[in-house]
Amino acid sequence: MPDRPDPRPRVAARRRPPEPPANRPSVVQATVYRDGRRVSSPDTLAETFRRLREHPDGMAWIGLHRPTEAELHSLAAEFDLHELAVEDAMEAHQRPKLERYGDTLFVVLRAARYLDAQEEVDFGELHVFVGPDFLITVRHGAAPDLSAVRHRMEENPDLLRLGPEAVLYAILDAVVDGYAPVVAGVQNDIDEIETEVFGGDPAVSRRIYELSREMVEFQRATRPLVGMLHGLMAGFAKYGTDEELQRYLRDVADHVTHTSERVDGFRQALTEILTVNATLVTQQQNAEMRALAEAGFEQNEEIKKISSWAAILFAPTLVGTIYGMNFDTMPELQWTFGYPFAILLMAVVCTSLYFIFKRRDWL
Repeated sequence: MPDRPDPRPRVAARRRPPEPPANRPSVVQATVYRDGRRVSSPDTLAETFRRLREHPDGMAWIGLHRPTEAELHSLAAEFDLHELAVEDAMEAHQRPKLERYGDTLFVVLRAARYLDAQEEVDFGELHVFVGPDFLITVRHGAAPDLSAVRHRMEENPDLLRLGPEAVLYAILDAVVDGYAPVVAGVQNDIDEIETEVFGGDPAVSRRIYELSREMVEFQRATRPLVGMLHGLMAGFAKYGTDEELQRYLRDVADHVTHTSERVDGFRQALTEILTVNATLVTQQQNAEMRALAEAGFEQNEEIKKISSWAAILFAPTLVGTIYGMNFDTMPELQWTFGYPFAILLMAVVCTSLYFIFKRRDWL
């Protein structure tokens, strides 16, 4: 971070900003600090600007939640914020990044929190402007809760005395610490999913898919932070960052690296679980198909047996029917051995059919 320049020339060079809206629904809290202590808690942005001018060696910390365009333009005019950074802060839905515009840093962070009731991960977006004597946070979403960060910094004046860079560290630390409950919740979800997969739960595929998508978002939130923090650390010597603050930022970088590796492991594990689940589902479907095929085979065997006996019984029925017509011209009617011949014919036909079907394993 840059050395703090003499604030007096900068105050004189500021342009008079337009008055922000009277109703300030997006201003969460605006505070002016001096030497690590709170000296003022203005109610409006305009009053915050005036109080900061009264304390040229002070620092303003302004927290906003989904601010209006007029409020952001008011801040941009007062603190010379770059128009591209202001545009990003208004539109939101930005990737995590760190950009430098002169003596102002613009940082985009993706916070996360685990919702136990829904068993899902909720992501928020935080934009931070860091200047020589100001820090502005623009929050989109419920996470993170920066009131705890402000309380922590006010309880540690020595750290707060280091200026906006120290507040940026505290915000980074809070965002990264907020990942820990998410990691624990996701790990528990993965353990439950593994049990459901081998238990044959049909709804587990959808749960795996949804959690995989959340891990993609989580990966997009954590992976860029590693490069961002290493970029900050690379500029320690150039911008004269306090040694104590350097140690704090290195600690945050270690935590981010560990979290990023865990998230990468979760995504890989979910991919493997999805593959195992697909294999198990395929095996189950194959078993069902095999059972259906076996049932069809048994049914065919029964049909063959029934058809064979029907054919055997049809032969004597056919002979008996012919002889039952009683025509006078039938030669067998006047033959002494006609009746035994008919019985013998029926027996020969039935026996022949029986042995034929038996040889073909139809009986």
